[in-house]
Amino acid sequence: MSDTLTRIRAHLDGLGISYRAVQHEPTYTSEESAKARGEDVRIGGKALLVKTGEVFRLFVLSAALKLDSDAVKTRFGVKKTRFASADELKELTGLVPGSVPPFGQPILPFELFIDESITQNEKIAFNAGSLTDSLILAVPDYLRAAGGTVCRIAAG
Repeated sequence: MSDTLTRIRAHLDGLGISYRAVQHEPTYTSEESAKARGEDVRIGGKALLVKTGEVFRLFVLSAALKLDSDAVKTRFGVKKTRFASADELKELTGLVPGSVPPFGQPILPFELFIDESITQNEKIAFNAGSLTDSLILAVPDYLRAAGGTVCRIAAG
């Protein structure tokens, strides 16, 4: 079990939040993850580490959607945004692409922004610190555990 998964489970357990853990073959895309979990891709929580100006922030949106970079630029008053490289992701989180969970502090050291698309589902599913471990929990419980700011950052 990864250190990140251990921290997430301890955080959820400490809050009395129930969740379903799923172990599966390694998945590299949102579609593969949804199939492995037996869930619709829309409930997948895609976590993206993005550099906004000079600051890395974590954005979470439905795996069926794409990040709206114009909305992000406007929200933070920056001219440039870019995804963290695989090397930056490894250095900043210890994780590989596709394994980043949708949590900022205390799990990952970033401000967290959650797209409104997440709140339109009853549950959220996500890879939890590895390509082979997923967690599924009720959205209200996720929002309580994750904190973060709910806003519009996704495009169809």
